[in-house]
Amino acid sequence: MQTPISVDEKKDFVRWFLNHFQLKKRESVWILNYLMNHESLLSSVHFVNEVKFCPRGMEITAQGVSDPPFRFYKGQVMTNDAEKSFHDLRMNQDEPVYIQMNFENSQQCSKYALVLEENPYLPNDYYLNERDKSEADRLLSYSLLKYSQSELEHKIDQALILNDRAEFKELCGKLSEIKLKIKTFS
Repeated sequence: MQTPISVDEKKDFVRWFLNHFQLKKRESVWILNYLMNHESLLSSVHFVNEVKFCPRGMEITAQGVSDPPFRFYKGQVMTNDAEKSFHDLRMNQDEPVYIQMNFENSQQCSKYALVLEENPYLPNDYYLNERDKSEADRLLSYSLLKYSQSELEHKIDQALILNDRAEFKELCGKLSEIKLKIKTFS
């Protein structure tokens, strides 16, 4: 469980952000100033990544990055209209709102990391892309083959100790097949 972020920490971050970045949409400045001046509303704000998965969220973008200027998500609906989101903020002040800040080097920013929370709505496998899944499957297959090789080598040793030629030949054939499969990973 993550420690809650205080309203003062959120307010300090928003103030710092507004002083250091030019936003792509001027309405975003209004929204952030509104949040900063309404502590009860700011207590319901959660800064997260991938806000599109949240039930109610905003994506606010600074100049210098390629992300869209502004997006507001509510349920399955997305809009670029900042005024609608501002109205929704005022009308639903008790509902949590999730905000994603897009700015240059955001992932390396200690001030942002201080207020950033884990997104509770991210799918479990979100950070695994197809290449990662493929690589994980490949690694698992390789590991299983290496384990089978080790087991077969142990059984071959046992067959030699027991002087069981038939078992020895059969196990050596299986070991050769596994070694060929292992070579495909090289």
